[in-house]
Amino acid sequence: MNIGIPTEIKIQEQRVALIPAACAELQQQGHQIYLQAGAGLGCGYSDADYRAVGVQTCPDAESLYAQAQLIIKVKEPQPAEWNYLRSDHLLFCYLHLAAEPELKSQLENIGLTAVAFETVVEHGTLPLLQPMSIIAGKLAVHAGSQLLQHHKGVLLGGLAGAERGKVVVLGAGNAGFAAAKLAAALGAQVSVFDLSAEKMTQVRHIGQHVSSFYPYAHSIAEALTEADLVVGAVLVPGAKAPQVVSAKMVAAMQPESVIVDIAVDQGGCVATTQPTSYDDPSYYHSGVIHYAVTNMPAAVAKTASQALSASVLPYAVRLVRSYWREDKPLLEGINIDAGVCTHPALQA
Repeated sequence: MNIGIPTEIKIQEQRVALIPAACAELQQQGHQIYLQAGAGLGCGYSDADYRAVGVQTCPDAESLYAQAQLIIKVKEPQPAEWNYLRSDHLLFCYLHLAAEPELKSQLENIGLTAVAFETVVEHGTLPLLQPMSIIAGKLAVHAGSQLLQHHKGVLLGGLAGAERGKVVVLGAGNAGFAAAKLAAALGAQVSVFDLSAEKMTQVRHIGQHVSSFYPYAHSIAEALTEADLVVGAVLVPGAKAPQVVSAKMVAAMQPESVIVDIAVDQGGCVATTQPTSYDDPSYYHSGVIHYAVTNMPAAVAKTASQALSASVLPYAVRLVRSYWREDKPLLEGINIDAGVCTHPALQA
């Protein structure tokens, strides 16, 4: 099969879906990989690195898409890429269609088949979302702590004679757990809210300054009034994120406190969240700083590309088989099938 890896064009997105070592594995199995020239430069991989393992480079996106049958990329196709997509393309990437109705319509009109990284479920986990969620959780604390230092004069961990910063984490999945773990390691007082008793127990084992709670609305509202940093990490696979923080709750928060909504890719779990980019990552609403970058892991492009590639490769190997539709995780990961939206979370 001809596999195409385009250059990502989302704002400040420098990740690449497959690093050269992963491409070598697919090449050895008899598949031809085409790389858009420069696709790996932002994360430290030159065109020469790819050519050394047999990858062919294409000068531009148009020629890349023309050669490929399977498109493997990181982020959802941007408007400038839509005209390159064909009905016979198989698309494999992060899509987040619940928050992208226009893209959903475009893919349906094109008539292609698209398998979304974030809806491939195996053994009860989201293997293609997990590494980026962990990175996003860590970056949420990094970004939040920097904003607190600059705007509120708060050191997240405090020290002797000073209060610990208070962090509220909404959701204890991969992103929320990573955020809670890092915030606790920095010395913050951390409160985690999740529906799962098992996850609530797991986060309590992080350390003595971590507490877990059921997400009753009044409990979240009370915690937010004292929070310095709020990390939104609520996820329903493939579906629009439920809004667990209302505009009224935000208005009751302390001035210059910070919200980092990791769930922004799926619409956000905070009512006042608006998607941002690394060109202008934060804004104020009701006196509260909001940080809602839709591709947070792009800030650490090399680390993220290596981790993503290691997760994507095993599924790419399965996807290039003629009988890939017999593979249940891939079959159930389909969002658009020959132009028809088939994923239950997108049909509501």
